[in-house]
Amino acid sequence: MIIKFEMMPKTRIAFVRQVGPYGPQNIQAMEALKKWAVEKNLLNGSSILLGIAQDNPETTPPENCRYDACIVIPEDYREDDTDHNIFETELAGGHYVTYEVKHTAEDIQKAWTDIFPALNNSGYQIDNKPIFERYIGDMLYNHYCEICIPVKAL
Repeated sequence: MIIKFEMMPKTRIAFVRQVGPYGPQNIQAMEALKKWAVEKNLLNGSSILLGIAQDNPETTPPENCRYDACIVIPEDYREDDTDHNIFETELAGGHYVTYEVKHTAEDIQKAWTDIFPALNNSGYQIDNKPIFERYIGDMLYNHYCEICIPVKAL
């Protein structure tokens, strides 16, 4: 697992929201987002896609869990139609710890097991912002992602 500290800027994103238990439906949300992004010429080799699980499934009933499939959009991009399935917001910037992992159920599960002990030894604690998976360029097609965790100094 490759671990990096990084300062992320505030970022403008477009997203598709899926509400319900986390799992296969998240993939459908990402596919819907990618289809829209292709139609808008926003998906290319330098695109940044994000998967944001907005709720903790240990404290939120599965039917209420929200998953956002997102793409970073340029500041000058203006939506020219009213697609009611696509939303826009800004992702807060700040300090993040990123972990690059193979995007398989086994490797993601292992990463989640390893992340919190590693954070406890780093001098940082989790900040109150969303944790997300990030796919830059070919990562999505090569089955890799980065788990991005917002942090602040202890």
